[in-house]
Amino acid sequence: MKRLELQLMGFPEFRLDGRTVELALRKAAALLIYLAEVGGPVAREVAATLLWPETDEEAARARLRRTLYKIRIAFGSEVIAAAGASLSLNPALSVEADSRVFEHACNVGPLDAAADIYRGDYLAGFSLPDCPEIEEWIFFRREALRSRLVQALERLIEAKIADGEPRSAVVHATRLAGLDPLSESAHRHLIRAHLAAGDRAAAERQGETCIRLLREELGIAPDPTTLAMLREPTRDATLDLPRTRYVEVGGIHIAYQIVGSGPTDIVLVPGFISHVERIWEDRSCRAWISAVSRLGRLILFDRRGMGLSDRVGARPTVEATAQDILAVMNAAGSRRALLIGASEGGPGCIRFAVDHPDRLIGLVLWGSLAKGSRAPDYPFALTVAQYDLWKQRLLAGWGGPAEIQTFAPSLAADRQAETWWAGLLRAASSPGAVAGLLEALRDADVRHLLTNVSARTMILHRSGDRAVRVEAGRFLAAKIPGARFIEVDGDDHWFWVGDQQPLLNSISAFARRG
Repeated sequence: MKRLELQLMGFPEFRLDGRTVELALRKAAALLIYLAEVGGPVAREVAATLLWPETDEEAARARLRRTLYKIRIAFGSEVIAAAGASLSLNPALSVEADSRVFEHACNVGPLDAAADIYRGDYLAGFSLPDCPEIEEWIFFRREALRSRLVQALERLIEAKIADGEPRSAVVHATRLAGLDPLSESAHRHLIRAHLAAGDRAAAERQGETCIRLLREELGIAPDPTTLAMLREPTRDATLDLPRTRYVEVGGIHIAYQIVGSGPTDIVLVPGFISHVERIWEDRSCRAWISAVSRLGRLILFDRRGMGLSDRVGARPTVEATAQDILAVMNAAGSRRALLIGASEGGPGCIRFAVDHPDRLIGLVLWGSLAKGSRAPDYPFALTVAQYDLWKQRLLAGWGGPAEIQTFAPSLAADRQAETWWAGLLRAASSPGAVAGLLEALRDADVRHLLTNVSARTMILHRSGDRAVRVEAGRFLAAKIPGARFIEVDGDDHWFWVGDQQPLLNSISAFARRG
């Protein structure tokens, strides 16, 4: 069996049985890469449209035939199988793309191998400016893989320090800081690695670099946690944070943390974005988590495909979220818990409440909804077309504080909050990876489950919420038997922004009644 190798991390290279093959035509290279990444048949008309979008159908098909011929001549072999109306890589070939090998190493290890495979950004220096759909696909794929590298490096740094290899941790942390020089979290990783290696002078220099970059580029001051690491070198500031653990669900690893030790277990299911470690970097969010953890033993987690949990190839469903909740509760030794579903996390909590009523003390839904898009009998959500436009706007702003004015209008001019939110987005996911999640949320609909919820339920919603209209909360309360609806003043969607006390008081009273 012949072996086809594709080096896609960096500028693309191709080898057949160890022999380097030069593809002078970029569209020929793009076609081969696309087929390898899709991993299945692609319709001829789709391939032709992607590569020659401005050409009429007949001319595009003719150019596709010529491109296939040139690929065959370059390789001296039929590497692409043309079966009727579709194209795919020849099934008789053994195909290996380093991008796929990298992802596998990120999922199952070793992480050192994943870091070594990432020799450069995906298809760096390769572009097809006259093929906008291909360009967009490459961009999303590049961002997804870069996000995986950041995640792998963060885990490697922690592992190397824990294993007594601080010099290796410094190497990985230096690379991490180079990927995103404006990420305070990356600088903090490097400071910690230097301190672990006993090089206080290097840690102080890195601290000065971090402070200067944040001041000059973003106009903000560093977080007190960063300064504390330098003031108290014998004390590892990051150890104040709970340890991130993992539980496996059907081959997918879910990241979770346990905070506090109260008698009541509280499980918090996040909205569409989460990162169990980066959430601690915002002072308001940290204060909120700490306050909730004083009400009981708080269990935080990242849903599959998000944050520190494994990426998945399929769109996450409400059923998958319910499975993740169950797995995390079992791993944490939680028999029954108060379940808090925030925003888009609510539908998965509703599914769990119907499937596992015996595992709940109660259900709290904050700023949540039963359906992701508008219907004739559900008029207080965006239409599918409006939602898709909003998604495009969100993805276009990814890497910056995208849509913070929607989620937290009171923070829209707060540079510190904007910087944190931008960093959280980059760490939690990538534009390409989150696009599928957003589509799944758009299509989610648990209205048919609401009357089957038997757990005590409380609905909390801010009256001026710009992300999820208050009518969506009222709808939940009207349909869930015996649900209590509490409307809170304010426009912010995030529960840790604005007046937190009414929310904490309501959750505390609700937990005590359980």
